[in-house]
Amino acid sequence: MSVGTPRALASSGQKPITEMSHPLSNEDALSPGPDVSHIPDSGQDNKEVGLTNGTPVETSSPASSSSLLNRLQLDDEPDADTHDFYTTTETRDLFVTVDDPKKHVSAMETYITYRVSTKTTRVEFDLPEYCLRRRYQDFDWLRTKLEESQPTHLIPPLPEKFVMKGVVDRFSEEFVDTRRKALDKFLKRVADHPVLSFNTHLNAFLSAKDLNKRQGLALLCKVGESVKQVAGGYKLRARPADFSAMADYLDTFSTKLGTIDRIAQRIIKEQTEYLTELREYGPLYSSWAASEEELQRPLEAVAGCVANCSGNLEDLSENTSQDVLPVLREYVLYIESMKNVLRKRDQSQAEYEGRLEAAVLRRQEDKTPIPVEVERCQDRVECFNADLKADWERWQSNKRQDFRQLLTGMADKNINYYEKCLAAWESVIPLLQDKQQNEKTDTN
Repeated sequence: MSVGTPRALASSGQKPITEMSHPLSNEDALSPGPDVSHIPDSGQDNKEVGLTNGTPVETSSPASSSSLLNRLQLDDEPDADTHDFYTTTETRDLFVTVDDPKKHVSAMETYITYRVSTKTTRVEFDLPEYCLRRRYQDFDWLRTKLEESQPTHLIPPLPEKFVMKGVVDRFSEEFVDTRRKALDKFLKRVADHPVLSFNTHLNAFLSAKDLNKRQGLALLCKVGESVKQVAGGYKLRARPADFSAMADYLDTFSTKLGTIDRIAQRIIKEQTEYLTELREYGPLYSSWAASEEELQRPLEAVAGCVANCSGNLEDLSENTSQDVLPVLREYVLYIESMKNVLRKRDQSQAEYEGRLEAAVLRRQEDKTPIPVEVERCQDRVECFNADLKADWERWQSNKRQDFRQLLTGMADKNINYYEKCLAAWESVIPLLQDKQQNEKTDTN
């Protein structure tokens, strides 16, 4: 039973909910509505290479790993992301960067700040450029305010705040740079969003010299308040098929990422142990060469080869630790954020169903007309549906591009590693062959 004709809400400039395609289908991405004036990109600066169904464009053997990757296409859906309305950069008018981390030591605490640079042509900003310093808790404040003021939208995740003491040094150069990259990605995703990028709290974060974090703390999300009050004792009848498919996908994706993350960490641990052995292994050949005049050059070559391979393995392990694991963990956090928005949507639907059921019962008893509040609840549900579907499409596009770039980098690093190791070991062969040839000559 419904209340009147459902109205199409253009809260994100999207189509009416009744016209939107299934978020997990292979249909074309949604077309932008008339209100979409800001078109974000995926947060990636580099143009990715493609791999059309894994088939090389040319059949000749490449001269290097770079040429191999440049001759492949990694996009099995060539037009899916290219024509996405939120991956176009020509109309972007807000650019943000997080860089230059600095350590601050005071009597009370030690912390890191990051430089946040902004360039924009938007009239909402007083100046075209800003350069401020922010610490992690400022980013956390921004995300909290975005969740409160935009409950129907998916808010990108922040890197985890707490780390295990004694396991990770949160002031180490590696940790700080990894966090800086994650904060930069978070802010770029927000700035590229057609709705979140116009949030007043983002404006304050990017432009205000001092953030008044107490301001607005009393301003709670009205949707959240009403949902808790009305939907607390009401059980959702049935989640729509589109959103059930989203939830199932998130559960499966979360399981896969968790397994990959655990295995990747085990691989890094084993590589670290192997590196320790290699660093002890190579010098043994050097000491052996000192007492074997006839085999001195080949033994020294083997020692150098082992040292070369250990250095290459260290680079490969570092790439996995700094480039692969952060992406996996970001998307684990992204899944939790998406599940949180789905729960809010379900609560909003439960509120609407509860109010509608109560209104229908009253109408049957005393002919009371359907309250306006019921229609408002219906509007909120439709708004949730439209915003969540739009953000789902945007998230899927970003995910495809992020993982294509990640897998391309993994392929490049592994090819480079094996090429260098192969070249190192091949350099030993001529020395052994020369030794054998000299021995044959001496015998004759």
